[in-house]
Amino acid sequence: MVAAMKTAEVRRILTRYLEEVVERYELCPWARAAREGGELAVAVIWGAPDRYAWVRAASELLAVEAVRVAMVIAPELAIAPAEFRALRDAVAAQLPAAGVADFHPDAALDLATPARLVPFLRRSPDPMLQLVPLTLLATARAAPPALDRATQASALAGRSEPPRGDVADRIARANHAMVTLHAAAIERALAAIAEDRRTAYARMGIKAGACR
Repeated sequence: MVAAMKTAEVRRILTRYLEEVVERYELCPWARAAREGGELAVAVIWGAPDRYAWVRAASELLAVEAVRVAMVIAPELAIAPAEFRALRDAVAAQLPAAGVADFHPDAALDLATPARLVPFLRRSPDPMLQLVPLTLLATARAAPPALDRATQASALAGRSEPPRGDVADRIARANHAMVTLHAAAIERALAAIAEDRRTAYARMGIKAGACR
């Protein structure tokens, strides 16, 4: 019962981030449809999970036919952003059929270019990996030139600029314009969610991690 209540609280905080930031500011054109259509699956893993725990949790979510987006959250994990990116790479190597993106609470706003804005766009309440089957990414980006799997995964993960004219490129430019206009409001929303997380996790006995 206690574990279920803790998991529900982590998911509540995630939902605030999705609704109040990602969806409200249209940072992902498919986010609301996936969530409301039951195509989003979430798993919470506790403590300091190794890459095998991440892979197991992600594989279980992606095995469900209706799932289009899988999110695996580790609310108690204390990890620096660079270390988490390395973990993302290790997980992605074990799941070659999915694009894997890392989300982390520690990300400063950088509006220099759309690519440099990506970490801020992924400033989730907890360390999280988002996984999307590459077949779906290919469909979403069905415009020439076609992207190979390595390029798709690299663009999704924010390690490279998407090809000019690609759907991901258009989204990146739209996000840059949106955040430039609403940066202060978005930062206030993220701060409010972070404070909610802090007090809620303390109340529930969840050892909050994120950075170290």
